[in-house]
Amino acid sequence: MRSTPVVSSLPALVFAAWVGTMAMMAFVAVIGPVVRLLGLSEWHAGLSVTAAGVLWMLSARRWGALSDRIGRRRVLLTALAAYAVIYVLMAVFVDTALRSAPAVWVSVLVLVGTRALVGLFYAAVPPTAAALVADEAAPGQRAGAMAKLGSANALGMVIGPAAAGWVAFHNLALTLYVAALLPVLALLVIAWRLPKAAPAAAAGKGPQAPLGRFDPRLRLPMMAVFAAMISVTIAQVTVGFFAIDRLQLAPAAGARMAGLALTAVGVGLILAQMLVMTFKRMPPRHWIALGALIAALGFDSVALVTLPWQLLATYAVAAFGMGFVFPSFQALAADSVEAHEQGAAAGAVAGVQGLGMVIGPMVGTLLYRIAPSVPYLLVGAVLSALALAAMLHGRCAR
Repeated sequence: MRSTPVVSSLPALVFAAWVGTMAMMAFVAVIGPVVRLLGLSEWHAGLSVTAAGVLWMLSARRWGALSDRIGRRRVLLTALAAYAVIYVLMAVFVDTALRSAPAVWVSVLVLVGTRALVGLFYAAVPPTAAALVADEAAPGQRAGAMAKLGSANALGMVIGPAAAGWVAFHNLALTLYVAALLPVLALLVIAWRLPKAAPAAAAGKGPQAPLGRFDPRLRLPMMAVFAAMISVTIAQVTVGFFAIDRLQLAPAAGARMAGLALTAVGVGLILAQMLVMTFKRMPPRHWIALGALIAALGFDSVALVTLPWQLLATYAVAAFGMGFVFPSFQALAADSVEAHEQGAAAGAVAGVQGLGMVIGPMVGTLLYRIAPSVPYLLVGAVLSALALAAMLHGRCAR
């Protein structure tokens, strides 16, 4: 009989992760039409997403360390409240601008600025939630709980764009108003269900040395998250182009195929993370090695795709492997540090995640210009190297 780690805060954290991701993805789903209607250029949309990724990268570690000092609940409530307020302001601006378009520079400034601030404040949620799970789950039993958070994120990635597309068909501005309600709901649930607790740093005795930015204990988790985010963002940014160029589809059909491929990704992630939740005693480094190998096989196979069903199958296989990797690098980071370092460790990992979000799309689009298969072959090589590093890490641990 497997022992199940008791994480009393998990249901509230899972809900917050689910609706928070839905709100983030709703913006991505409608930014294209909004940009076109306001007379902006495509690169303005890219700039808004990049700005959010940069602020996420720069702030995640600080948010995690702050949660060590002042408490997880306080940081989550502060960040979600700011996230909700900024999202509402963005929705009001878009609604007003669609009725009477302002100057282009005003639209760019507001859209990029609000999206960047959304990235800044939502960057507090994943590391603080992961640190709270690490506080309540015993070492060696954290991967299952982390996988539940990962499944909530994956579900939000699937449902968010679909729901946003349905609402946007009826009213574009209404989509952002509905999305703005989601962080409000997360805030209410966290305030209601999350118990008050002393800051993790207060549990230690005497002054605690801060976690170093390049602490050797975090090398494998940070390598894993960087490789994972590079791989995922390259796959996201190139799939539409690949469907049009390799499968010879019209732009509208290519967009539909890209949407189906990303849906297959969500399904693969959820199925894999269900397995991680079931086999809780498997060490995180083993999940990373196995998942990286499966994902490398899936991404390498994209280079051979000639039919639509093959693209869906290869993306599903790649996502299945990534579903093993994502909760496992969080669990490995938590198992590698002390109780008073959990927030800083989770923040450091989330910061590298933000770096991957910034670098991946640029690398992917540049390599795609060489040949459609090149980005996928690079991802396969990166993940194969990660699998080797995880296997060697396991030998060192013995």
